[in-house]
Amino acid sequence: MPSIFSVYTSALEKGKEKGVLSSDLRTLIAYDNGFSSPIETLYQKDQEMRNLSKFEAQFARLLDGEPVEYIIHEATFLQHKLYVDENVLIPRGETEELVANLSEKITDYYDPRNYLVVADIGTGSGAIALALKSLFPNWILVASDLSDKALEVAKRNFRTYGERVETLQGKSLEPFIENKMNLDIIVSNPPYIKNREEVQDSVKRFEPESALYMEEGKSVYEDIFRDYKKVKKGSLLMAFEIGYDLEDFLKEAMAKYLEDYEYEFLDDLNGLRRFLFVYCH
Repeated sequence: MPSIFSVYTSALEKGKEKGVLSSDLRTLIAYDNGFSSPIETLYQKDQEMRNLSKFEAQFARLLDGEPVEYIIHEATFLQHKLYVDENVLIPRGETEELVANLSEKITDYYDPRNYLVVADIGTGSGAIALALKSLFPNWILVASDLSDKALEVAKRNFRTYGERVETLQGKSLEPFIENKMNLDIIVSNPPYIKNREEVQDSVKRFEPESALYMEEGKSVYEDIFRDYKKVKKGSLLMAFEIGYDLEDFLKEAMAKYLEDYEYEFLDDLNGLRRFLFVYCH
């Protein structure tokens, strides 16, 4: 068997033209060799490569543009390693920032030690709900998605970490309204891409369209703003991940549907307008 280093360097050279990332190669090698993290591939570079034929099959998929997370069915989100497949989006750093912003800002609105009822709408892999439940164990988390296949992925991740998160299937606030639920917090990373031409080819080809693209007049944002009173008993905090080009659209939608509210747009670490916090009194 060849060494890990020789397999890595050979794959790196072959993958150059296709734009294969060295970090993705290290992730594959670490996964196939049972290492705890990709960095361990550097420390164990002289070790024999295990499962070479498996790696070669995976590498072919990587050359074809398939995200490494789908190849190994694993994505890291904050402190969690999540199961992912083609039925859910791969969790990204911007969504980690949404959770971080909410955890920092929550004391501006509520005592986070209380038993707050929190809806994660469009949960996908369950990343947001899982992170919030681990940060705030007293919160009552309810995760929803329109896709039953996505909900199966989320349930799998909740079971893995032993977190009690209820799941509901349905569009936007509809399952919460049907279950006569009163919410304190709504958090959502809904479909928000307006311009399909801006999307990377690998995302277009492999990630679920229904979780990516927004249609004005039918967006999750508008659904939630239109129906928020049906789940609001006292005050209500809404935290959204948004597209960088949605600020004007969202201001108009809020003005159309909301009453007695205040809002704040926040930028992500790249300086792009990425988050919206809305507080309804």
